[in-house]
Amino acid sequence: MADLKGATPAQIALGGYWLSAHDLTDPGTTKLHRLEENVAAVNIDLSEDERAALRRAASEIKIVGGRYPESLERMTGL
Repeated sequence: MADLKGATPAQIALGGYWLSAHDLTDPGTTKLHRLEENVAAVNIDLSEDERAALRRAASEIKIVGGRYPESLERMTGL
């Protein structure tokens, strides 16, 4: 999808799917080049069919393990 749209995979995830589907602002980053990449993601236009294809693909990803090591996970309060 990223290649077809002339974008990076992160831009598809952010601008093409996540931001447009959830009406959210750009997530934070500490690197200027990532911020520029993230901001450019809002210019990616995906059709509803393309968004549906991304949702189907995402639903097939098996999540393994936690986001953080257990000791840090406890600190999140989640």
